Amino acid sequence: MRNIKLGSLFDGIGVFPLAAARCHIVPVWASEIEKVPMSITKRHFPNMEHLGDITKIKGGEITPVHIITFGSPCQNLSLAGCREGLSGSKSSLFFEAIRIIREMRGNTNGMYPTFAVWENVYGAFSSNHRMDFKSVLESFAGSEIPMPASGRWASAGMVRGRETDISWRLMDARYWGKPPLLQRRRRIFLVADFRGERSGEILFKPRSMLPYPASCRKDRSSSARTHQSNLIKARGKIPIVHPIQERRMRGAAKERDRGNFLGSFGRPDDPFPTLLAGGINYFAFWYEGDEENGFIRYLTPTECERLQGLPEDWTKFGAMGEEIGTGARCKALGNSIALPCAEHIMQGIYEVLKGGEKPCRKK
Repeated sequence: MRNIKLGSLFDGIGVFPLAAARCHIVPVWASEIEKVPMSITKRHFPNMEHLGDITKIKGGEITPVHIITFGSPCQNLSLAGCREGLSGSKSSLFFEAIRIIREMRGNTNGMYPTFAVWENVYGAFSSNHRMDFKSVLESFAGSEIPMPASGRWASAGMVRGRETDISWRLMDARYWGKPPLLQRRRRIFLVADFRGERSGEILFKPRSMLPYPASCRKDRSSSARTHQSNLIKARGKIPIVHPIQERRMRGAAKERDRGNFLGSFGRPDDPFPTLLAGGINYFAFWYEGDEENGFIRYLTPTECERLQGLPEDWTKFGAMGEEIGTGARCKALGNSIALPCAEHIMQGIYEVLKGGEKPCRKK
């Protein structure tokens, strides 16, 4: 197999294509309708075709690919959302992705895609009385999938349907990357294998993490080096960072719960709360022994990129070199995917399609 090809639905800012490219998989096309994320992705992948609105794509007419990835809209599945489930106006777009996969497979006699990768929020396990995740599995499997005897979906599992081998796993970004990311971000990742029984090997097999990608800045300094230089500039002072759980703080303030309010100021060794597109991401900061001069401030877009494992300045410019505003960058990053989690899956797919060959470690 010469080139492994990938197509990305609900592409966002191109994290699945980035993960694929770092594992020698070629991103061929993407579908996205938001202007800012599209512009960011076009800047980094100028040769990738952009297909636009997913509802207008015909799977049998686009370039066949080995892998189709999609993080379908989660607003109706999230624990923080309205919980309408897959019947909601946004999350129901999941079935458009399934339609495209089926159309491509029908037009290629089952050859393409070989794999599909779906990412979504933890709330997809429980929305609509836990029936939504059942529908997700059945849509991939092409057959009925029974509910577990416990009535609840495990955080990791495998099923085999009439057409597909499926594995899923709840991955928290704070345990991925080397060193691990500093963000608590629990997301479901599902791998569907349409031509074998390799989904479990892809998702569950331990493998070494790729090094973090180089920065998009001209000096190409890595996030780790940037952190180190910042500490040097502090002249040996020890910075103290307390991530703030904004939603918990608001709830405690509304209920006048002093203990819970104080508890919303995280400990210095706590991960940052999940970045959200519509949330406020801020923290308390001071130097040890100089608490009186501490302050509270928002996370910068660069810091949000680091929390997702992305290169610094990944979202700073659009396709025409235009600078992207801070609010738009943070929104796009809150809607995105932690890169190390996506790379783990891309490495696994590369290995099984290349007969055990591991992708080179890109620096």
